Amino acid sequence: MSDAPTTVQAPAPETAPTKPRGVGRGTVIAVAAALVAVAATAWVWVAVPYHSGGHGMPGVKDFFPPAVWSIGDQTVIDRIFIVRFVAIATLLSIFVYASRRLTVVPGRLQGVLEWLLDFVRKNIVDEVLGAELGKKYFNIIATIFLTVFALNITGIIPFLNIAGSSRIGLPLMFALWVFVLYVGASVKKFGVGGFLKVATMPPGVPWPLYALLIPVEFLQTFLLRPATLTIRLLANMIAGHLLLALCFFATHEFLFYATQNYQYAMWILTFAGGVFFFALEAFVAALQAYVFAILTAIYLQMVVDPEH
Repeated sequence: MSDAPTTVQAPAPETAPTKPRGVGRGTVIAVAAALVAVAATAWVWVAVPYHSGGHGMPGVKDFFPPAVWSIGDQTVIDRIFIVRFVAIATLLSIFVYASRRLTVVPGRLQGVLEWLLDFVRKNIVDEVLGAELGKKYFNIIATIFLTVFALNITGIIPFLNIAGSSRIGLPLMFALWVFVLYVGASVKKFGVGGFLKVATMPPGVPWPLYALLIPVEFLQTFLLRPATLTIRLLANMIAGHLLLALCFFATHEFLFYATQNYQYAMWILTFAGGVFFFALEAFVAALQAYVFAILTAIYLQMVVDPEH
């Protein structure tokens, strides 16, 4: 018989059964806010025209509203100007409020803002420009991303319901800002002659081909890049507003003025289309801000660090 001591293993402690995680309060709040926004937007386009005599079919006139304040024949302030002011004032207020309440363990607002800035840093700036150049241009690109998004998202904000970037002045201003940014950065690094060489003479191309490439690259650098930045943002915001407004306008017409039963039933389809385009417009607002910011980073990289 062996005299070696025997060890008795203690029974494993019982673990309480894990409860399935439910839907978080933040998700519930986000869904509720989205439903309220859809309902308010639909009410503006469907119910208000019926009770107030109508605001007419959506069209180009939506982007040139009557003046709220004018001097002589010149419009100084109109609805889109007010929408832009509300968007920028709200964005600034959020960041000022959050910056005065910074904590080591971030709250919800601070966490969302940190996530947004971290997204821009990792997925746009560092991804395209690298860590070294990214530190230099992060603030500018983050400002462009957040401002363009704030101006785009007003297209689905109840009682604003039009994007602040849906008229050409603001997209053009941002495009010219990006143009001055990458031209100025390249001239500062390479000088005027060096910038023109970098911008119009891609390396590794046989010399005879430069006779064709130089005019093409010149037009691309000085005309096409600002033009495409402007038109892409402007066209998406105009199209999104018109699709959304037309669906809800059609809902109003079928719901209140249908003369046949099958026409009355059509409001369900047009309302569903309005809800779909509402969600699509939210996605496009974020996507166009991302595209504008990442193209800014790409244009900077192409002229400031062409060998990267």
